[in-house]
Amino acid sequence: MVDYGKIYFLENYLFDDVAARFATSGEIEPADFYMIVIWKANRAKTRVKRRLTQEAGSFGEAVKRIAASLRSTESSERRLEILMREWHFRLPMASAILAVLCPADFTVYDVRVCGELGAFDQLADRQFSDKLWLVYQRFVEAVKAATPEGLSLRDKDRWLWGRSFYLQVRAEVGEAP
Repeated sequence: MVDYGKIYFLENYLFDDVAARFATSGEIEPADFYMIVIWKANRAKTRVKRRLTQEAGSFGEAVKRIAASLRSTESSERRLEILMREWHFRLPMASAILAVLCPADFTVYDVRVCGELGAFDQLADRQFSDKLWLVYQRFVEAVKAATPEGLSLRDKDRWLWGRSFYLQVRAEVGEAP
């Protein structure tokens, strides 16, 4: 039975429930995958669903195949490659999917975080390559280095995103940071 109250706090649901189910079963429900897409980029949900449906015959079949591919490899690099090369996700969405499913190894590639780091803003439209993987690894290390000790990788991402948002709001209302 679904606890609909958990869905209200979508990010918590994704990182607590969906991540735990994937870790134990290696499976992703189509609705849960769709919620990851919505969480990362609600504006892109219809386009992503349509594209995956065209590629696999149905959205459910696409999610099933994605989960099987991700489950069958232990390599973080290969997981990113699968989403980017085989399923044609760009780095921002691929990293968001993997941040939910493999939170110890991935953080979300996000424009706000890049802004806080003052670097890495050129990666969003690049195709997967060995070089992209190495630069993404440097991005992950920069996220770790720019944030307080003792936080999980996900919480480090949240910290940088939150700082960016807070400073933007302060600037918009005319307050100095």
